[in-house]
Amino acid sequence: MRIARFSIDGNVAFGAVEGDSPPGSTDGLVLDIIKGIPFADFELSGTKVPLSKVRLLPPVLPNKVVAFGRNYAEHAKEMGGEVPDAPFAFFKPSTSVIGSGDAIAYPSFTEELHHEAELAVVIGRMCREVPRERVKDVILGYTCANDVTARDVQRREKQWARAKGFDSSCPLGPWIETDLDPSDLTIQCTVNGQQRQLGRTSEMIHSIEDLIVNISEAMTLLPGDVILTGTPAGVGPLSVGDEVAVTIEGIGTLTNKVVKRG
Repeated sequence: MRIARFSIDGNVAFGAVEGDSPPGSTDGLVLDIIKGIPFADFELSGTKVPLSKVRLLPPVLPNKVVAFGRNYAEHAKEMGGEVPDAPFAFFKPSTSVIGSGDAIAYPSFTEELHHEAELAVVIGRMCREVPRERVKDVILGYTCANDVTARDVQRREKQWARAKGFDSSCPLGPWIETDLDPSDLTIQCTVNGQQRQLGRTSEMIHSIEDLIVNISEAMTLLPGDVILTGTPAGVGPLSVGDEVAVTIEGIGTLTNKVVKRG
């Protein structure tokens, strides 16, 4: 099931996305509004609205976004760093999250903004110290993410809080796919229609099981929390006016435009 979060007539709701459409388009898609929330038992209302008539929101509002760096060997190489022996985590605040179609605001404190296409895991239930064999039980589904990074700031500052945690630095969307095998999916990033990144989730150094076992040893994960699983090689610059799109096989396309921060 594809679960979207959206607003219509001032109201926010979740809906199941139905139908088929060309890549990057919402033509032919409708939302069956969900009674309740997707983190508990819910029913479909049978009330349907065209996706083109609503505003898509971030599919979740996470309490926290836990991101893992250098989880693809070629990306670690292009960044001039070694592959970490164990998963390497950092955080992006909830205020960094935006949805598909929202603007990425180019911060005034950087001159080198980069895209990083990633598979995101959405946690479906409260959990701690998750054993490897139970990881699938705590996952609601998967969505597209862009770990937008102020690269010059990342190089200059020891902590990555400003480089990766500024407002609008974590686009998520367009929806959550709950029925998906994430082990070998194509991840692609384009800027103004030109391909920049192309990789497969099978190239991850540390698996999704590794990542969730690792972080849940340290902290409780809550429903709606998001795990970013790393980016393949090919990260590169974004400029004001660019349109950046992250497409993941079996999920869809997350599209955002870069604007000057007001």
